[in-house]
Formats: sequence, C-alpha cells, structure tokens
Amino acid sequence: MKKLGVSIYPEHSTVEKDKAYIKLAHKYGFKRIFTCLLSVDGDQDQIMKEFKEIIDYANSLEMEVMVDIAPRVFGKLGISYNDLSFFAELGAYGIRLDLGFTGNEESIMTYNPYGLKIEINMSNATKYLENILAYKPNQSNLIGSHNFYPHRYAGLSYQHFVKCSEEFKKHGIRTAAFINSQAATYGPWPVSEGLCSLEMHRNLSVVTQAKHLFYSNLIDDVIIANAYASEEEFKQLADLNNDGKDLFTMSINLYDTITPLEKKIVLDEFHFYRGDVSDYLIRSTQSRVKYKSEEFKPTYTPNIRRGDILIENELYGQYKGELQIALQDMENSGKTNVVGRIAEEEIFLLDFLHPWSKFQFKEIKL
Repeated sequence: MKKLGVSIYPEHSTVEKDKAYIKLAHKYGFKRIFTCLLSVDGDQDQIMKEFKEIIDYANSLEMEVMVDIAPRVFGKLGISYNDLSFFAELGAYGIRLDLGFTGNEESIMTYNPYGLKIEINMSNATKYLENILAYKPNQSNLIGSHNFYPHRYAGLSYQHFVKCSEEFKKHGIRTAAFINSQAATYGPWPVSEGLCSLEMHRNLSVVTQAKHLFYSNLIDDVIIANAYASEEEFKQLADLNNDGKDLFTMSINLYDTITPLEKKIVLDEFHFYRGDVSDYLIRSTQSRVKYKSEEFKPTYTPNIRRGDILIENELYGQYKGELQIALQDMENSGKTNVVGRIAEEEIFLLDFLHPWSKFQFKEIKL
C-alpha cells in the first residue's frame, strides 16, 4: 500500500500549529510524518518534551513518525547505536540516518527490541545498501528514503534518482521520496527555495510530483518535505491515492466542442493501452466497439499535438468512436476530433504509461 506523508519542524514552529497540521493531514488519509533531530541546540529538555508531545499526538492518530538524526547527534544525546531506547521512549516509529555508520552498526540497529524501523539514505549511489545487507540485517526493519534539497538546481537528476532507487527496489526495500508544496514556506534550514528530492519537481504541483514518483514504480511513499502544505494540496493528493485505485490518472482539459457522448467516453469508460504499440498514438479501442452504431460527426479537427485527447469521427469508417492520446505532433486529415488536452505539466507522464496499462482521465477546469 502506498502512503502519503508530511514533515514538521518543531524547532521552527509551535506544538499547537504542528498538532493542527497533523490533524489536517490525518483527515486526508496521510500516514507518515517526517521530523528532524539534526540539531538539538538550545534547551535540550524543552526540545525533547515538545518532540514527545507531538509524537504522542501523532501516535494517537495511528500515524508513523520517522525522526531524522545524524551520528553527531547520537553523541550529543549520549545515545549508542546498540541502545535505541531513547527513540522508543520518544514514541518514534523509526529513525532516519542522515549520515550512516559503517554497515554493521545499521545491521545491529535493525534488531532493536522495540521494532523501530531504520531508514537509510537512498540518494548517494554508493555500495552503502549492499554493505549493510552483507552484515545480515533484519530486513523487515530496514527502509529507505531519498534526501531533499532546499537549494534551487541542487536536487537529484532523474537519471541518478532511478539508479539509486532501483538498487533498493531490487532488494525489496520500502522506498520514499519527498515532494515540494507550493504553499509551504519553510523547512529545517534557513535557505528555502522549495524542498524536493527531484530537481525537475521544484515548480510542479504536488499532485503531478506524486504521480511521477508513484508511476515510476520506484517509490512506495511520498512525503511533503516543507511546511505547511495547504488543505487543497492535501485534498488533491488524497484524491490521487484513493479515487485512482492505482489507475494511471491524467488531469485533462476538455474543449467546448466535445459532444456529450465523447465526454462520456473520455471520463466514464474503462481505458487500457493496446499492446500493439505505435510511436504516434496510445489507443483505447473498446469505445469504438461499444458505440459503433452512434454518430460521431466531425467537430474540432486542428492539427494534432503531443498530449491531445482524440476521438475518431465518422469519416474514419470503422475507427469512429476510438479514443487515442497523441504521442507526437501530427497532421489532422479532418477525420479526428480533438476533444481535449492533458494538462501541460503532466504531458511528460505519458512516458510512464505502458502497453496494457489501465488509465483514466480527471477533468480540471482552466
């Protein structure tokens, strides 16, 4: 099951605000919470008290709190890798190691008696994971997540992201990555130019970022990295996670020229990508069978662009009523009605729709 998550930074907020945010996230079905113990500067007792209060509240809502921590903080708090009772008492679901140890320590940590998850950094493309696995960890307690990047242009390239993620998926390790809320204003550090794992996501909507991560089949959990995301963003992500039922979902704009029958075909019919692949079109052909006796008059027939939603009109004979998605720009002979278009920022997601994949459209209003 895929999970959604949020991030909180108690050192930069208040207990009341964080609780309200957690409550809102829970309302929309979010399960994970990321928080940071990279710094314990200031009144350590007060910081720990506030952390525990927030974590206890999250636990009361059955949410999973992962605490990010660096090895230097272990020393500062007097914690040893072979005694994680501090985090168990804090109420954490697990700990994320911002920087790792040598491999054996991580392996030992996975056998902690509290069942704490040990989350390791996925973004470095080293032999770190293989090294840990060589020390025979309790793999059911080992998970991974990518870093996030507040500096514009410093985020991961997609190619590097794929290389790193595939290593974890190959070994059946649960994976997570971070996305950037366009409404949020801060993260753990003073620099905040958005906060995401993939650089290409920085200016995209949360739902498009999440779709990309989920549809890559490399990421299990998607977490909003910066605080505070808006309720509308929560709603969009909840709709994706629930209404989609794992169907590949594309946001589209429909044109005024679309007929009621064409609209029904686009929004209500079951679509799958035919297995005999074309370089030019994704074809969903069942509608031409179901509605073969209906009229499909020519309506709006401009030249075709990649990302256009098409329905063949009656000038195309037996193809009339067939739904297609354009993969390339093409000349329109007048036999093809252009009924809508995939949202511009989502057109790149067509590269992740594969033959025999089932898909659906969700209309958005311009």
